[in-house]
Amino acid sequence: MHSADDIKKMVGTYAAQFVEQNAVIGLGTGSTVYWLLQALGTRIQQGLRFTAVPTSTQTHTIGTALGIQFRELNEVDELSVTIDGADEADPQLQLIKGGGGALLQEKMVAAASKKLIIIADHTKVVAQLGKFPLPVEVIPFGWKQVQKHIAQLGCEKIVLRVKNNDTYITDNHNYILDCWFDAIGDAAALNAALHNIPGVVETGLFINMAKEVIAGYPDGRIVTIGG
Repeated sequence: MHSADDIKKMVGTYAAQFVEQNAVIGLGTGSTVYWLLQALGTRIQQGLRFTAVPTSTQTHTIGTALGIQFRELNEVDELSVTIDGADEADPQLQLIKGGGGALLQEKMVAAASKKLIIIADHTKVVAQLGKFPLPVEVIPFGWKQVQKHIAQLGCEKIVLRVKNNDTYITDNHNYILDCWFDAIGDAAALNAALHNIPGVVETGLFINMAKEVIAGYPDGRIVTIGG
């Protein structure tokens, strides 16, 4: 049986095949994407050439060291594909993302793409969204008021994200509220309700954006949902 890290490496390496010669793509963020980047670095050494838009400074830093050529989102018209991870994916391919803190840029890059492919280990595939706390990016000004309004939507617990004993700051200089809803019955309706709260920048709900989810399992299987 494969370990969690083995599964991530397996799926990330498998997904590298979807990057075509001279493509302009989006590259996501996270522990599974890390292995995608490593595999793409190997393919670059073998002659692959492509350009990527990163969804985070972390991805940009890792990818640059591997020889990946990056551009900003403003410099491209369209991306052929974006490959990214997820914290949860349901049978309808609705997602929770943002555990790594890059949800705003991840969603913008995904929206600029012809196709969004999600790579993950089997634990991220769920029957219903909500067990993983939903990240909501908010502006720092008045975040406690935003927190209060989110609670009125039925959220059981809301925590201001902290990293290294200090408030976590996103690449866009915002805060993240991690919101425990336990079970999200109507993800699209919740996403809309959250966006109606003044001060909310973006949510980690990715509605009707993913085209397929590629999931790895401990027995070595790689299963594609959708596509």
